[in-house]
Amino acid sequence: MVPKILLIEDEPSIADNILYALRTEGMEVVWRSTAREGLLALKESAFALLVLDVGLPDGNGFEVCRELRSRSRVPIIFVTARKDEIDRVVGLELGADDYIVKPFSPRELAARVRAVLRRTEGSIPEEAAAVEDREGASPAGPFALNEERREIRFRGRALPLSRYEYQLLVVFLSHPGRVFTRDELMERAWDDPGASLDRTVDAHVKSIRAKLRTIHPDADPIRTCRGIGYSLVALP
Repeated sequence: MVPKILLIEDEPSIADNILYALRTEGMEVVWRSTAREGLLALKESAFALLVLDVGLPDGNGFEVCRELRSRSRVPIIFVTARKDEIDRVVGLELGADDYIVKPFSPRELAARVRAVLRRTEGSIPEEAAAVEDREGASPAGPFALNEERREIRFRGRALPLSRYEYQLLVVFLSHPGRVFTRDELMERAWDDPGASLDRTVDAHVKSIRAKLRTIHPDADPIRTCRGIGYSLVALP
């Protein structure tokens, strides 16, 4: 199946280069130049991946990502002129799967898109995520892991997790109570740990905690072990 990509980018010259690079790789690409048009496209059709500019004429790509992550797990790659580490951390904290700084080679972006698609291949479609059938789920206290559907439920509700948030929780659920160092978590959850930022694990843990609290405001099952790392504590 040809992957369908949504590109939200307001600069036509950059968009043209990206469209050419991705279409040359055999991908179907839909281009929208504003946040509003992009969000509308996401409501009207299902996409395998979103390439999202941070600076848009009618909003901020970070806000678009935040809104999407409240209801969708579609993979997101940010493209931006912002080079500061804090901006990258913010993007990852919000649930992005990758982050590329302008100027960049369209071929490099195409390679990153292919890499994210390979990593997310087999993820359940958005329509399937709403199905309540839990056959095959593995319970762990208030959590239920369904590896075939790449879904984790917390107290009966599906969590809208990014790829790395999902993989981090899988690591925690595989060894409840065990303390993992940040290096161990990156080795187990990231495909290329050496290419990630030092604060990436912290950013993703913070995002997971926020999503757990939307389901149960007092929930905080991930314990911080200062100077070491994190562990998942038992909950009733």
